[in-house]
Amino acid sequence: MSTGRILVVDDDRNLLELVRTRLEAAKYEVLTAVNGEEAREALNGDSIDLSIVDLKLAGQDGMSLMEELHAINPALPVIILTGYGSIEGAVEAIKRGAYGYLTKPIDPRDLQLQIARALENRRLASENMRLKELLKEKFDFTNIVAKSDKMQKVLAGVSRIAQTESTVYIHGESGTGKEVIAKAIHLASERKNKPFVAINCAAVPETLLESELFGHEKGSFTGAVRSTKGFFTQAHEGTIFLDEIGDMPLSIQPKLLRALEERQFYPIGSEKPIQVDVRVIVATKKDLEEEVKKGLFREDLFYRIHVIPVRLPPLRERKEDIPHLVGHLLQKIALQTKNDVKGLTPQAMKKLMLHDWPGNVRELENTLEYAVTMTEDKLVTEDLIFETRVPTAVGSQESAIRGDLLPAEGPLRSLKEARAEFEKAYLIRLLEHSNGSAAKAAEIAGKYRADFYDLLKKHGIKLQEFKKID
Repeated sequence: MSTGRILVVDDDRNLLELVRTRLEAAKYEVLTAVNGEEAREALNGDSIDLSIVDLKLAGQDGMSLMEELHAINPALPVIILTGYGSIEGAVEAIKRGAYGYLTKPIDPRDLQLQIARALENRRLASENMRLKELLKEKFDFTNIVAKSDKMQKVLAGVSRIAQTESTVYIHGESGTGKEVIAKAIHLASERKNKPFVAINCAAVPETLLESELFGHEKGSFTGAVRSTKGFFTQAHEGTIFLDEIGDMPLSIQPKLLRALEERQFYPIGSEKPIQVDVRVIVATKKDLEEEVKKGLFREDLFYRIHVIPVRLPPLRERKEDIPHLVGHLLQKIALQTKNDVKGLTPQAMKKLMLHDWPGNVRELENTLEYAVTMTEDKLVTEDLIFETRVPTAVGSQESAIRGDLLPAEGPLRSLKEARAEFEKAYLIRLLEHSNGSAAKAAEIAGKYRADFYDLLKKHGIKLQEFKKID
């Protein structure tokens, strides 16, 4: 099996045959050309992964040919062949886009090494481009499922917002897609090729949040064994997304306000300020004006972030989107579960349309994932809609800990659902037992504290809520 297609261009036919023999022995597929015309024909007619071009060709220099090849395929790696007396020319070729150069007589090991590196470099660049295109496809405005008038108006406004540098304030219930909209804004902006950095302010303990946002210097506090860049620094020239900003502790809010006003801040333990260029998007499910009145959120910070407000309507206000969302989500879930489900029965769809969806699109996706996993037919029937038994209070979480994980009636849940339910209930009991001490809870669970925080974040459990328990 070929490990790559290589075009070798040299007017020395003996050298061509020597290189062909060595490369074919290494399982490469080799095409040869003795001049620019043959090289251009080969590149136009075949898919080439790499080209090796002699710097001194009869009738044309290799540098101009390289530029012609790049005009046909800009991503093509080109390795220049040169004699010892023309190394300056090879260095100039690298400045003008060559991947590298080889001197004659060719060292077989150097030949193989440079080719392997060039092809790996191209593979990584190609994979990076593919991932960017997949991300763009997923979060492009035209691919967000929104057929209702309310969501169409939201997307029309958001697409205009994306072209500005203004701070965006996204308000919506849990599960309405606030992060999806934030990523779409980033990918439609001039910053699309720069980082998109997201942090959930509710999921990070107060003692760690300042360090996560702004970074810290080595030795600045117990456990700071190395200097760390914060999310603001990581997002330089890109976008930072502060999710659930309404849950940010009051102690952190003044430093965030200064960072937003001045676009600079001091990492913990540092005397040197860091200047950043970031676009800021925030999101919350809380009514921050009410939080300001209660004294739980700074008024000056509210007005600093409340520049361009975007309200995402809950699913119950745009039920005409449900059939379209179901079609989109079924395709995604069927692919993940390898279950060839074609759709829902009319009765099942009616059941979905009559539900109020307090968990919004996230709840809809979870409902469909369960139904698709459990069905044995091509169509999901109504009996599989809302048949999961989810604990709604700590008491029922406690019964789950005791082992009552199986429903008394109805179909069994998937192992994944049962495990997730047990894990969440176990974490809740741990935090109750340890009065909200993450260190103590992590020790009982036999987990590193960082891993324990990751579990809390996974299940949306807020540590501060358990510190009030006696």
